[in-house]
Amino acid sequence: MSDDGRAADTPPDGSGGADEFPPAEEDEVLPPDEEDEEFPPDEEDEEFPLDEEDEELRQLLAEFDTLAKTVDSPEEREQVRAARNAAVVAAQDDDEIFGQVIRGYDRADLAEALLGSLLFGIPMFVEGGTNEVGEFLAAHPPLLAGTVIGAVGLTIGILYVAEIQDVRVYKPILGIVPRRLVGVLGVAFVNALVMMTVWGRVEWTSPLLAFATVVVAFVPMSVGAALGDILPGS
Repeated sequence: MSDDGRAADTPPDGSGGADEFPPAEEDEVLPPDEEDEEFPPDEEDEEFPLDEEDEELRQLLAEFDTLAKTVDSPEEREQVRAARNAAVVAAQDDDEIFGQVIRGYDRADLAEALLGSLLFGIPMFVEGGTNEVGEFLAAHPPLLAGTVIGAVGLTIGILYVAEIQDVRVYKPILGIVPRRLVGVLGVAFVNALVMMTVWGRVEWTSPLLAFATVVVAFVPMSVGAALGDILPGS
């Protein structure tokens, strides 16, 4: 103890305690990660929101982010960022036509099927070969039945097998028959029936011949109706 009553190892200004116990290194405030500041979220990602189901694109963008943190020069980082943004834009552009998920079935789908069937059917209405094939099928009923079955199978293949779009079955009729399939085939056949009759391409005094001729036009029109329905998406 000193004469003034203070501890001998305590300086007069009372600051000795702080010098004996400097702040621990763990308590020092670390600067924020510089890389995080240099790689903020891209504005382009906000403009092009990703589909939750597109896991492959998410993984690709994650790989771009990892690559960006491993390069050193700003030029290289900018190149990685440009490639990343190009991948996002390309994915969004592809989704405008192909790869869409199509659900439900409404009047817009019927209108699209009608337009597609007309585009494919008009050449059939004006070509004389349609009537010649119809005469042949009328004389061979098994081939006529096979043509109808083939048209239905071709339409099913376009809608549900070829995977041009991801077409989902929505409230099937009787729990089995897809509404979209019935709509596409129905629009194509009714359109062929009406147009062939109105334009005088068939005479219903011979029902079998008239039906066979309509079936000939129905085959390409069913293809047009299916493509016209699913290509614009829904």
